[in-house]
Amino acid sequence: MTILYTIEDSLYINLTNKCPCSCTFCLRQDGEGVQGSNSLWLDHDPSLEEIVAEFEKHDLGSYKQVVFCGFGEPLERLDTVIEVAEYIRSKSSIKIRLNTNGLADLIHKKETAPLLAGKIDAVSISLNAPNKEEYTALARPIFGEESFASLLKFAEGCRKYIGDVTFTVVDMLTKEQLEACKKLADDRDIKFRVRAMI
Repeated sequence: MTILYTIEDSLYINLTNKCPCSCTFCLRQDGEGVQGSNSLWLDHDPSLEEIVAEFEKHDLGSYKQVVFCGFGEPLERLDTVIEVAEYIRSKSSIKIRLNTNGLADLIHKKETAPLLAGKIDAVSISLNAPNKEEYTALARPIFGEESFASLLKFAEGCRKYIGDVTFTVVDMLTKEQLEACKKLADDRDIKFRVRAMI
């Protein structure tokens, strides 16, 4: 069971396979890992003790950052993200990044960005579409069309409480879609990055 895996100079944390989305481009549909990792399918959500035991096998000084990102949505396990971040903080000043679909408020039925303040240094949110209709068709979230507005609200909360926030989109979008997504980011003083399809 792969809890931690390395890509270049970053150490990734695979907390869960649960996700409220079923994105049309999700790499889970075609494989078991990412960029040479072992299978990221988990037979159970690892406990805090299991996660810490894996961290004890790694020298955090060897990495540029630690990233919450695996084969599911990390904030499905909000409390565990916070606990693991606190553990990492107790050991190192390494940068902690969260990759998320931005739907934590709907998952937990409360505002979640304030809970991440002081725990997470940077947040990367998968935007991937410029409006609720296209987002719903692309990400296929279980929460339906209200997902897009909730994602934007979460992003604004992260901008307020964490500061370092980036919207990402996959490079399969049209030029017009990319421009519209960038405007959404610019209007909120949020960074914007186009990422390659893996």
